Amino acid sequence: MHNAVTLEALRIMKAIDEKGSFAAAAESVFKVPSALTYTVQKLEADLDVSLFNRRGQKSVLTPPGRLVLSEGLAILQAAEQLEEKVRQLETGWETTFKIAKDTIIPIRPLLKIVQDFCSLDKLVEISVFEEALGGGWDALYSGRADIGIGLTGELPKGQYEVSQIGRMEFVFAVARSHPLADYVGILEGKIISQYPSIVVADSSRSLPGRSSGLYESKQKIRVSSMASKLEAQRMGLGTGFLPLHVAKPALDRGELIAKSVSIPRPSMPVYMASAKDKTGNAQTWFCEQLASCNWFD
Repeated sequence: MHNAVTLEALRIMKAIDEKGSFAAAAESVFKVPSALTYTVQKLEADLDVSLFNRRGQKSVLTPPGRLVLSEGLAILQAAEQLEEKVRQLETGWETTFKIAKDTIIPIRPLLKIVQDFCSLDKLVEISVFEEALGGGWDALYSGRADIGIGLTGELPKGQYEVSQIGRMEFVFAVARSHPLADYVGILEGKIISQYPSIVVADSSRSLPGRSSGLYESKQKIRVSSMASKLEAQRMGLGTGFLPLHVAKPALDRGELIAKSVSIPRPSMPVYMASAKDKTGNAQTWFCEQLASCNWFD
């Protein structure tokens, strides 16, 4: 299919509009004026419209010409970005990069790292999305993510580069308004089980889902993120273990009360991982930055 509007025609129209005349535009694009005249006249003939009003030495866009150029500028920009991405890919920079962030990981440090990456001025489209429990491993396994951060549980064998980024402490917490807030002594399971518990649901799609910190309770209320779990427990909707770094601000403000339980939850190592067969420059850069961040202070 023949397209009347070409990139070359758009570049010439842009030059004429900016310089105000065919002669000045020709000089800026290193062509003779007759070449610009031929290109514009051919486009006008193909579209059956007048693109420029010629007033002596000056050339001004007509309404159809303004429409063609205003819409065409986006096409020119996309073409330039495509060319840059191709050159970038040849030098080892990916065009897209996807980060699966577990819900236990705070978003602000990660966004600061993304901000630092943007200062490199590389045309890499960054995606950051949230997973829970086995969802981060699942995102790597299915190819939905290039890097998983905040991963926990049993480590897959062989196919990933894995490094520990910290260790997560837990606290059993209830709201100031919860019936257990004023309980004196160690909470036994039979007491805790009389109240609803708040649980983060596993976001795995392909791999088997898993549970974390479950215990017998009157009712389980499943939410999709740690932020939602924190809010539910702050409201007094239920009880549950929370990562200490997540709960600490609410504990310090007195909105949550830490309670001793008969079976406390042990601390847990937390990892980041990436596929061994992916070695792009963005992957290398992010691996270095993510590994050096202090995630749990």
